[in-house]
Amino acid sequence: MDANYFDLSDDTPVYVISVAAQLSGLHPQTLRQYDRLGLVSPGRTAGRGRLYSTRDIIQLREVQRLSQEEGINLAGIKRILELENDNLRLREEVHRLRAEMRMIRALIRYELPPGA
Repeated sequence: MDANYFDLSDDTPVYVISVAAQLSGLHPQTLRQYDRLGLVSPGRTAGRGRLYSTRDIIQLREVQRLSQEEGINLAGIKRILELENDNLRLREEVHRLRAEMRMIRALIRYELPPGA
């Protein structure tokens, strides 16, 4: 069987709440509360049960770290996570735009006659 048979990524929701709770070190009720507050957004089964991805587990651990070690309240953590996501999205956009600019410059150099 091919190693990529299941084609799972870190974003693939595969863990039921009891497993996600164990992996994150949090109580299942805490995971439900974090979902309600928008701190994590797990996938859903057909029966509306929560399914967590590896990325969700990492985020849950970060929420716990910010709360316990840094003393940040949940509203503050939500804002931090939003800003980090915005930052990542903007970095990806800058990367895409830089690549596009390189392509445009190469096309301009290719199409202009020498000395123009």
